Amino acid sequence: MTKISKKIIFFLATRLGWILIWLLGKLTRITVINQHYWDELIAQKTGFLVLLWHGRILLPIFHHRWQGVVAMVSQHDDGEMIAQSVEKLGFTTVRGSSTRGGRQALLAIVRELKKGKIATVMPDGPHGPHHEFKPGAIYIAQLARVPILPMTFSSNRFFQFRSWDKFMLMKPFSRSIIMYGEPYHVPTRLEPSQLETVRVELEIKLTELEGAADDYFRK
Repeated sequence: MTKISKKIIFFLATRLGWILIWLLGKLTRITVINQHYWDELIAQKTGFLVLLWHGRILLPIFHHRWQGVVAMVSQHDDGEMIAQSVEKLGFTTVRGSSTRGGRQALLAIVRELKKGKIATVMPDGPHGPHHEFKPGAIYIAQLARVPILPMTFSSNRFFQFRSWDKFMLMKPFSRSIIMYGEPYHVPTRLEPSQLETVRVELEIKLTELEGAADDYFRK
């Protein structure tokens, strides 16, 4: 792809991306699975951290628009496209990732969570590998002392990109589901070996949740 093509895509994505998200969200029939997990955490009013894989962010962005969610978004070009789109849909963003600006963004997310806000992180971003859980989300949950809520979506009709994250884009007039997993409480103190155990456990939980969502339409 040429530099000019990249600039055109960047220009269109940063200005029209939110419209595409809103339109596709309006044109899909959404079923929510395990809504009680979300409702129970909202009722506690103590903040919580939503985790989802990078490739499954599209419908959750639409579903939770204008709810004051704080999103950690990378400082890379793809992150800029995401940030400008979600901000137009009522999200607040902090910029940083495991490869750039991560410490400042982590601390900013922790501050918002301590105020009782909902925050979200994509633990396999910004460039993967696919479904590899990076430990930053665990540190956030530890420092803020908030539970983690796994989340994903799937659809019966979709495009799937050949990108590292296998990004899912539901087709117009599809049926889709939002699925929450059981909240996970990270211990406030972890030895290095325990941290790796928690990291792997959360990686498995998120991947299994995605599989369960996909299986919903295979029955």
